[in-house]
Amino acid sequence: MKKILQAFLISLLPMSWSVAQTPTGSVLIKNAHVLTVTNGDLEGTDVLVENGIIRRIGKNLSAPASVEVIEANGMYLMPGIIDAHSHVALDAVNEATAPITSEVKMADVVNPYDIGLYRALAGGVTISHAMHGSANAIGGQNITLKHRYGSGNPEDLFMKEAPRTIKFALGENPTRVHGRGNGIQPRTRMGVDAVIRNGFNEAIQYKKAWEAYNNALKVRGATPVPPKYDERLETLADILDGKIIIHCHSYRADEIYGLINTCREFGITNIVFSHVNEGFKVAPELAEYTMGASVFADWWAYKFEVYYSTAYNAAILTRNNVITSINSDSGELIRHLYHEAGKAQRYGELNDQETLALITINPAKQLGIADKVGSIEVGKQADLVLFNEHPLSIYAIPQMTFVDGVKYFDINADDNDMRLRVSASEVVEPIFLKEHEHRCMHGVDFFFTNFGRSLFNHSH
Repeated sequence: MKKILQAFLISLLPMSWSVAQTPTGSVLIKNAHVLTVTNGDLEGTDVLVENGIIRRIGKNLSAPASVEVIEANGMYLMPGIIDAHSHVALDAVNEATAPITSEVKMADVVNPYDIGLYRALAGGVTISHAMHGSANAIGGQNITLKHRYGSGNPEDLFMKEAPRTIKFALGENPTRVHGRGNGIQPRTRMGVDAVIRNGFNEAIQYKKAWEAYNNALKVRGATPVPPKYDERLETLADILDGKIIIHCHSYRADEIYGLINTCREFGITNIVFSHVNEGFKVAPELAEYTMGASVFADWWAYKFEVYYSTAYNAAILTRNNVITSINSDSGELIRHLYHEAGKAQRYGELNDQETLALITINPAKQLGIADKVGSIEVGKQADLVLFNEHPLSIYAIPQMTFVDGVKYFDINADDNDMRLRVSASEVVEPIFLKEHEHRCMHGVDFFFTNFGRSLFNHSH
């Protein structure tokens, strides 16, 4: 009886943690209005997916009897939505113990059971960039996730083809956490830049030490002592060598321009700025020297350094040839990214293709995965979303979401309890009302110090 019980319990486990598996699927979607993003719109078109890859796009396509056929007449098929700045599925965000913590990895704290993944799929989001928070001038290494919800193995979510990325942060968050909080550098905005520059210079010396050691090994009879291995400096050296893309939390135009100059000083070109609320002021510089800007559609004025922005930001950046995306930075907003893109179209008069690019091919470019995802093209991975209406319509609702050809969301077929499942660690207490009471009692300063900190958790 005991063995039977053990076998039953094992059968309930989603998947073994020991072996990473990435399932792929095959499906034929027929007669859809296909929004390719990169090659225009195709009316009444079929898309054939085999083993997770888009194999054919055309009319009157057929598939083997074993392949599921979905009749999509009257519906709209678009590439899976990509969130370039997210914290979904992470059990921790900030390693706020030092101004530079480039040795920590978000891959170590991915929670594959996070219901936020399913809710993101319900909003058509197939990929998210799971990022370290903004407590540090140089934070931890991020991880790009495919939303393969339902597996118990974190590695199943890792998009292994994606380049390495790392989180940087400018402004108030690192100065508050370290300067005011711990009495160490950086306490000012110029201190943030000094921390970054000092880190790079230290990495240069680290690289030279290893080069000298490796050269000494070539000398016959030499027995050199190797330098001490340092994961933190090793990571910074990889940034200098162009192996890691920087994604930098930023708001003010002066700071954005300042870090651009610092990166130019060290020959770094792989950098994306996040939030970028004053990016429209330095749009030509962003276009010339960076991999783009990942912005909010209309979030600002939630703290003093982000007091000023405009809902025209995404459009201004786009018109200045900046690779621009719209991100969520929110477990709730992530499922509304097609609505957020629509706001940018409403204010900036972008066309449909430019608008959809903000949440598909552009974030793919910023993550270094545009050759794999971000558009509907033959040979690309089959991350797809089927909508009942045009995705930029306020009436649009995702009907099905596919990752690598596997259907992970179906609005009609999924069990209702998938929408109700709540994490044991999720805060369900109405903290806003409590903090609002404190605000009334103790003033605006208390509200910004406490509510702002708990709400944004150094991640905005």
